[in-house]
Amino acid sequence: MYSLLLSIIYIAFVSLGLPDSLVGAGWPVMHADLGVPVSCAGMLTMIIAACTILSSLASERLTRRFGAGMVTAFSVGLTAAALMGFSTSHSFLVLCLWAIPYGLGAGAVDAALNNYVALHYAARHMNWLHSFWGLGASISPFIMSFALSTDLGWPRAYRIIGLIQAVLTVCLLASLPLWKKVNPEPPRRSSISKESTSSDASKADSTHRPDEHVTLMQAVRIPGVIPVLLAFFAYCGLEATSMLWSSTYLVSSRGVDAATAAAFASLFLLGITVGRFLAGFFADRIGDRLLIRYGFATVAAGAVMIALPIQTTVLALAGLMIAGLGSAPIYPAIIHSTPLHFGEGNSQAIIGIEMASAYVGSTLAPPLFGALSAWLGMWLFPIYIALFVALGLAMSESLNRIKRRSAVRKD
Repeated sequence: MYSLLLSIIYIAFVSLGLPDSLVGAGWPVMHADLGVPVSCAGMLTMIIAACTILSSLASERLTRRFGAGMVTAFSVGLTAAALMGFSTSHSFLVLCLWAIPYGLGAGAVDAALNNYVALHYAARHMNWLHSFWGLGASISPFIMSFALSTDLGWPRAYRIIGLIQAVLTVCLLASLPLWKKVNPEPPRRSSISKESTSSDASKADSTHRPDEHVTLMQAVRIPGVIPVLLAFFAYCGLEATSMLWSSTYLVSSRGVDAATAAAFASLFLLGITVGRFLAGFFADRIGDRLLIRYGFATVAAGAVMIALPIQTTVLALAGLMIAGLGSAPIYPAIIHSTPLHFGEGNSQAIIGIEMASAYVGSTLAPPLFGALSAWLGMWLFPIYIALFVALGLAMSESLNRIKRRSAVRKD
């Protein structure tokens, strides 16, 4: 039963990634069919992001009441319904209405699944599961490309993904008894030893019973929560900015031809996916704290390589790949360390807020860079990334200091 539930969770993480790239992949054709400007994509993604943030903040209350399995099944079902709605939409207004359940389903399932895995599985599974998210995010553009190239049209791509999500919903509903019966795998002792001070401190921070609701204000008052939220904001800001603007930077500031720039920009996401798969093999031995520290340091090295003013573009292209590999373990490690840092009674509430902070970063950082680059120039790109790296690393180290001081006081 353990292997069966784990397999279902892996498939669920693929489903998390499937809808994430569909709007971007299909919008060049969608906006023309719907008769709206290209810029309307921003309005659509903002609606999805806002609803995702709201459902992330509500996930703690929902999960405590209905359980992680039921919340996951319902959220995937909600996303499936929204995707089917997209496939039947003939106006932009209707598309915006379907974007509401689209975002609501994404936020709740993300927080519920991440907390369940952080509580019950070793660090290697958290990295591998997020690698499977990257797999899903990489598959959906190919489905959209196939639908467009074969004249099936963009609605058929949404219908295909919606049907996949519907099948997964049925599988999740059938698996609900497993979520309570399966004895999860405990984290390896080596992984715990790397976080021993955080684990000790978390016992003091876990002031709530597992069945007691933790409000937003109660959660943010826990020592260390504000730094971890800022670290998450910084990481997701740099990731989203790199995915959106790296190709434009390579073309406009470094003279790379458009085809090569597009290929290497896609390799940033591939680097994250491959990096998470590789990180899973040593995550238990290294521990979450060092994975976050080394990850940010590697992204910083990649940003320096991108920024170096030398004639050859090879270093900048390699720097983009290295930044992707460095980004890989940061997100999973922050999530996986949350119960150790703040206690199991608080983890669902805090992970929900972390998800909200992540979506705020990924929503606001790219357009902010767009505005700054229009004013100052595209050369700002590696510096902008470096600033987010500095913020993320400073906040994660601040969290470590807070937990060490807390552990010393308890001793």
